[in-house]
Amino acid sequence: MRFQGTEDYVATEDLTVAVNAAVTLERPLLVKGEPGTGKTELARQVAGALGLPIIEWHIKSTTRAQQGLYEYDAVSRLRDSQLGDERVNDVKNYIRKGKLWQAFEAGERVVLLIDEIDKADIEFPNDLLQELDRMEFFVYETGETITAKTRPIVIITSNNEKELPDAFLRRCFFHYIRFPDAETMKKIVEVHHPGIKQDLLATALTQFYEIREQQGLKKKPSTSEVLDWLKLLLAEDLSPEDLRRDGANALPKLHGALLKNEQDVALFERLAFMARGQR
Repeated sequence: MRFQGTEDYVATEDLTVAVNAAVTLERPLLVKGEPGTGKTELARQVAGALGLPIIEWHIKSTTRAQQGLYEYDAVSRLRDSQLGDERVNDVKNYIRKGKLWQAFEAGERVVLLIDEIDKADIEFPNDLLQELDRMEFFVYETGETITAKTRPIVIITSNNEKELPDAFLRRCFFHYIRFPDAETMKKIVEVHHPGIKQDLLATALTQFYEIREQQGLKKKPSTSEVLDWLKLLLAEDLSPEDLRRDGANALPKLHGALLKNEQDVALFERLAFMARGQR
């Protein structure tokens, strides 16, 4: 069971090595990188390539680790007891299984995605240490221990918004997805926009990387954003000549796909103003 990338996902050699190492070690794969570099999609592609189901747990700032195990709905049980509902006699009727429970009880191996773990409280990763390490947890309301029938492939993503605890990091195999270089980006574009004209692609990517390298940029455009931008360029049937900028117009064509805040738009407008003043 080895991952080699897919037709729809360009995986670099070091990324495929990381995925297969995590599978071999039976440890969670912690994937970091800029937003939009394909971390979440990696889990889906691994599942597809290996022919496994995927269970996705998308983390929010309010998510608690307990929710990944189970939640006990005491309020509903109290209400039903007041109404004389016979369901109250079985506490299992009021336990909602979380994503980890679903992965543990699956009849086959699954890929478990824990997406954007750094959005949660700092204690969130530590609260999952034992469950991810031992692949089991205890349900206090029923007195049963839930043990994974087959150890899932766990892929955890992080946008590096906050540091993760050392104890948690020790239990993971780590990989940082570097931003693709121009050659890798061409391969990625070809997957999403097959047959794109090479002169248009070369001009667009040159401009894209120039924008990313601009000093003072608050948010660098990501892989997903350049793919959206190219989709718009193709829809508008623009030529390489249409993309070329001069000093009077430093903003790229259809810049709303690449620049996502007013500060960055203003930065390029200032650059254009300065260029006009130097004429």
